[in-house]
Amino acid sequence: MLTKLKAFVKDHAQDIVLAMMVVLISLLSFAAGYLTAQYQQEEIIQIESP
Repeated sequence: MLTKLKAFVKDHAQDIVLAMMVVLISLLSFAAGYLTAQYQQEEIIQIESP
């Protein structure tokens, strides 16, 4: 079974690396957007008298 896994990884190495890169870029983009949103969070404007 381990030899089959090694053969599969060897045959599809470029596809596996591409998929990992897509996932990592997606996670980094999400984290950057989340941090930007947290940084830009402002105090809520409240009207106290009409």
